[in-house]
Amino acid sequence: MTDLLVVEDDDQLRGALVLTLRSRAYGVTSTASGEEAVGLATSRRFDVVVLDLGLPDVDGVTVIERVRAVSSVPIVVLSARRDQRDKVVALDAGADDYLTKPFGMEELLARIRAAQRRSGPVASSGAQVTTGAFTVDLGLKQVSDAAGEPVHLTPTEWGLLEALVRANGLLVAGPDLLREVWGPSYGSELHYLRVYMAQLRRKLEPDPAHPRYLITSPGLGYRFDATGRG
Repeated sequence: MTDLLVVEDDDQLRGALVLTLRSRAYGVTSTASGEEAVGLATSRRFDVVVLDLGLPDVDGVTVIERVRAVSSVPIVVLSARRDQRDKVVALDAGADDYLTKPFGMEELLARIRAAQRRSGPVASSGAQVTTGAFTVDLGLKQVSDAAGEPVHLTPTEWGLLEALVRANGLLVAGPDLLREVWGPSYGSELHYLRVYMAQLRRKLEPDPAHPRYLITSPGLGYRFDATGRG
């Protein structure tokens, strides 16, 4: 289970965040105190910290600095501060992402997933992932089949495969995948994903009609399963 620390002084918003995140199978610890947040984030293991900047006891930027001094846990900032300077200060202090209030819950969930992917155990550039049918070398940007023979991928095919492998088994929403592979101006061209996933499966899956490694979750997105159990 993914464990989140939610730091928000607005009782109503904090309660809504906790309920929504728990309904999505996240483990959630919450607090309204910056001091308590620092203590929790530096003494326990969390996968992501969701942090409001406008806290009553300690400014959120100070919380970021104190946590970052001893921990590399991803920090997603929530804030009503819209000035670009506030965003720059928070990011320079060590935040990984900045979401301006009001925000959509689906967008927050996507930011949390993205923060997890960037910090996952296969995030290092030299990682190699081996399945029963092929091996992906992220450092060399190469794919080989079970016999060790190279598999030729186009740049877009590689970008799609790399994004899914780096997600480390997590579901990646279609719009997130489009933006990561094709660029920030994309998000609704879901047919691109269907076409390129079909091409990848023809090259990598033992039975492309019944994929074991490149899995579709209808209406949600895609994920990579290195075990081949689907």
